[in-house]
Amino acid sequence: MGVDFSEAAIAKARARAERDGVQIEFACADLLEYEAASGTFDLVLVLYLHVPETERRQVLAKAGAALAPGGTLVLVGHDLTNVTDGVGGPSDPALLYTPDRIAGELPGDLEIEKAERVLREVDGEERDAVDALVRARRPLPS
Repeated sequence: MGVDFSEAAIAKARARAERDGVQIEFACADLLEYEAASGTFDLVLVLYLHVPETERRQVLAKAGAALAPGGTLVLVGHDLTNVTDGVGGPSDPALLYTPDRIAGELPGDLEIEKAERVLREVDGEERDAVDALVRARRPLPS
């Protein structure tokens, strides 16, 4: 299931999925209102969602709840240091990530497997972008 608030983004994703022969369901929705089925997804991706902290925490709680046992949540977004050391992305520090901040905002029942800054090459730019990458897993029942 792919969810985005932008019809244009959904249309691009549908075209890409069709081109690559992949079947994906899409929903055009605001993530603050979207309710995924609890405990059903093996993988949840949160990519470049730059919203105020209160909203981000709500989305991350929902993303964590959507994970099935053994499922993985991956978040990637512009890191706070991107403003001074990278290129692109929001300039408002309140909307940017740090790996530790995101790890601390994830539901407490998830196991953090990775929380780090990564560099991403940007076409046409002399500098790389600096992103925060966090990967967490819902443990299997014992």
